[in-house]
Amino acid sequence: MSAARVITLVSLVIVLSACSGSGDFSDLRQYMDEVRARPKGSIEPLPKFQPYEPFTYSASSLRSPFQPPVKIDVASQQKGSKDIKPDETRVKQFLEGFNIEVFEMVGTLENDAGVFGLVRGAGGVHRVKQGDYLGRNHGRIVSVDESKIDVVEIVPDGEGGWLERPRSITLKERS
Repeated sequence: MSAARVITLVSLVIVLSACSGSGDFSDLRQYMDEVRARPKGSIEPLPKFQPYEPFTYSASSLRSPFQPPVKIDVASQQKGSKDIKPDETRVKQFLEGFNIEVFEMVGTLENDAGVFGLVRGAGGVHRVKQGDYLGRNHGRIVSVDESKIDVVEIVPDGEGGWLERPRSITLKERS
């Protein structure tokens, strides 16, 4: 026999004799019996979660916090009239979906149909004429001239009536 075979056989005999062992698992059995004898624990139930309540943001129609507040003298405040009220059956125009503060007058156009004002805001430049509506407060354009656009808004007075509030959009001069 060759020396390599002898070394291989001797190593195999050593490995097999190491694996056979005495077969004494008494310490392992004792530990397992001890673990099984311990009292069984209980699992706590899952906590009760409150159902999710969605939040609806309702301040979008209020004054922007970045604009200065309007001072109102309560004693001299006008009382609204029951005769003045907006026409709720009228179809809203596109420019009524935006606050009037976003618009600025940039010029006028005149042709056979009349005088038109050009206002910038709401994503571009828009052509408006007398009788058109502008802004969220039922603002009706009452006149258009070369330097300004006059608008009359119908706003609630806080006591169930409505007030007409005049406003003007002046021409923005280039600087």
